Parts: sequence; C-alpha cells; structure tokens
Amino acid sequence: MSEFLLGLTLLCEVMMIRMFRFSRQAVVCLAAALSMLAVVPAKADDAWQSVKKAGVLRCGAAVAPPYVMRDPKTGEYSGFFSELCRNFGEKVLKVKVEFVDTTWDNIVAGLQSDKWDLSLALNDTPEREKAVSFSVGAIPYNVSLVYNKNNPKIKGAKTIAEIDKPGVTIAVMSGTVQDKAISSVVKQAQIMRLPGNDETRLALMSKRADLLADANITNMLLTQAHPEWAVAIEPNPPLAQQEVAFGARKETSASDLAFLNNYVNEQKKSGALDKLIKSSVQTMLVTTK
Repeated sequence: MSEFLLGLTLLCEVMMIRMFRFSRQAVVCLAAALSMLAVVPAKADDAWQSVKKAGVLRCGAAVAPPYVMRDPKTGEYSGFFSELCRNFGEKVLKVKVEFVDTTWDNIVAGLQSDKWDLSLALNDTPEREKAVSFSVGAIPYNVSLVYNKNNPKIKGAKTIAEIDKPGVTIAVMSGTVQDKAISSVVKQAQIMRLPGNDETRLALMSKRADLLADANITNMLLTQAHPEWAVAIEPNPPLAQQEVAFGARKETSASDLAFLNNYVNEQKKSGALDKLIKSSVQTMLVTTK
C-alpha cells in the first residue's frame, strides 16, 4: 500500500510539474502575443469615419489656377479641385468643409502631419508616392512655357534648347512639379523661384522674367487672356507628363481610397468635372485680363 501511495505521489508531482510548465509557457506565449498586438498599427480603414465623427473635411489648398483659386479679399476658395473637395465633403460625407491655406513646399508635409485630410491638385509622382497615397487622376498634366513674343531673346523659340542659354530667366512656383521638371532640363538659363502663381505671372508681365514655366492648362489660360503678346512653348515630348489627383495620407486604406476613387470617377463620367473645369477657366480668364 505504501508503494502504491508513493507511486501515486510521484505521478501527481510529475503532473503538477507539467501543468506548471504548461502554465508558464501559456503565460509567456500570451504575453508575447499581447506585446505584438501593441505594436501592430490599427487598420486605417476609418479615414472617412473619422472625418464624419469630427464633422469636418479639411482640404489642404495651395493656389494654382484654375485648379485652386483664392479670392484675396474674401479668402474664399474656388477652382475645380476646390469644388471637387467641397462636394465630396458636403454631398458625399455630409460634413462641413474647411480649406487650409498652404504652399506647394508644404502641401505634402502638412498632409503627413495631419494638418488636413486631403491635399488638392497634387501631381502623382513616384517621389511623392513614397510619402502619400493618391486618388485616381482627375485631369492630365504637363509643363509648358509662356513668353512675350516681342522679347528678342526668346522670339520664335519652339524648344527647351532654344531658351536654355545664359541671360534667360525662367519664373516658376517654388516646390511644384513644374519647378522640378524645368530644373531637370535647364542647365544654363537662370531659374527664378517664387512662392505663388500671381508672383510668377507678374514677373513675366513686368519683364523681370523672360519665360514662365507652369502647368499646361494654366498657361493656356494666360495665352487666351493675353493673345496680343503671350506665346506658349509646348515641349515635345511632353515635359513631366502625369496625372493631377487628390493626395491622402499614406496609411489610408484601400477601401477608403476606393471610396474616393469612385467619387472622382463618377464626377468624370457624369460630365460634372468638365463643367467645373469650364467654369473655373472662365473665372480665371476674367481675373487675368
């Protein structure tokens, strides 16, 4: 009997030891799993839900007519990309829309630091794709140049090579795609980097600059508003051919981007975007005359 009890006791001890080891392993495993969960980021599939909860969609806006325009007296925003953002907020998300002033030098950094929810009229480039996400393109883009046809230094020029020479000054908005594009092909001409579209246009009109490098649609408006002197150079092949889109934070989920893309595609398909573009063009033509 004593041998039976001794054997039973040893068996119980072994079982207790195994149970203890199992419990320790279970505790260690659970702790490891919890620590891993703590460092795994939450799914970023609630961007628009967060906007709805806040009750406001913040649109980061840097002026670039006719994409984004701002009345200097009232501070009110217009332009077809401004209207796209306003309609997305008010009609789709059913929230208020707030435009946040920024510059092209800061439009990506401000999006990354959560100063706004969407960046307006952002050119989709490989470099920017490393930092932010993009919607589908709303409109194609390339860079052209405008000059005064009476300028003897530029008269009759058709190519970049003909204007890339010492003594020629090219005005461009600092930090923009057109800034990087023209900087990559110009080796001898001087580049005058200015903070906004108004400044670059005035530099050309006052003859402080010989040419203005800007988006093709923006320069088209300038030549239409001033056919008596403004002439455009359209580089061939197109310079910086790409799409203009909404910029969103990098962690924005695929489902949220798909929701935004559906809105942009619907605006294009229905013809609403074309109407917004035509309206913005007409407004721009009036203000540039």
